[in-house]
Amino acid sequence: MQTLNFRHQFYLCGRKVSLTFCLLLFIGHASFSQARYGEISKAGQDDKLLSYGFFLAGHTNTFRLRYSDAFLDPSTGLGGDIESIVPVYSAGFSLGFLGILRLHDQLNLMFTPKIGFYEFVTDVNFMGDVGTAIEPSGRRETFVAEATMVELPLLFKYKAQRFNNSRMFFTAGGSYIFRTKDQEEADFEGLVSTGRDITLDLGVGFDMYFKFFKFSPEIRFSHGLFNLYKPETTDPRFRDLISDIRRKSITLYLHFQ
Repeated sequence: MQTLNFRHQFYLCGRKVSLTFCLLLFIGHASFSQARYGEISKAGQDDKLLSYGFFLAGHTNTFRLRYSDAFLDPSTGLGGDIESIVPVYSAGFSLGFLGILRLHDQLNLMFTPKIGFYEFVTDVNFMGDVGTAIEPSGRRETFVAEATMVELPLLFKYKAQRFNNSRMFFTAGGSYIFRTKDQEEADFEGLVSTGRDITLDLGVGFDMYFKFFKFSPEIRFSHGLFNLYKPETTDPRFRDLISDIRRKSITLYLHFQ
């Protein structure tokens, strides 16, 4: 078995542990705020028609890659000595502003423009002689695409009934994304993607009211809707082996209002 399998099992377990830790952190913070503040806080200005804030965010992101029929059919001979093409999760961060329109006490419309810093990593694994799990025989090439993205999300935020100084919420909506780097510059990368996308976003979090501000941690899942793959300028060794590439990310937001 190749070390590649162990590596990606580590990524999978690490993500599960991180998500569980974040959820427990949210619940702990909510309980703490309820116990500490007996008086109902007015922070966050929930009763105003328009309110504002800012946020910081950390994310882990990757490509969702689909092989072409040529890769799945060995008789074509296009696969050569390539064994697999595996996108890898990598970390990044973003920051932006909140603009909130109050539609109802439990329903808001949020516009949250932000700038995100991304790194998309893809491992291309080549075949070799028979090896062992400790000393694999094949070689690996890693392709990294760095990108600064401007994102314009428009989201609905549904909030549960407030209990003391906390309330749970769900977000749903979409985002228009474009890359600041020119396509001509991106065409020099090994695995080439286009720079514009629309994502579907779903999130869950807590509003926690403190004396002078409202703090709202949130986990949000984003899935790209467009096929971003550009085979014409991708490395010719494997460009015909891929049919579809879409973005995927999991983001932890820290909102302050």
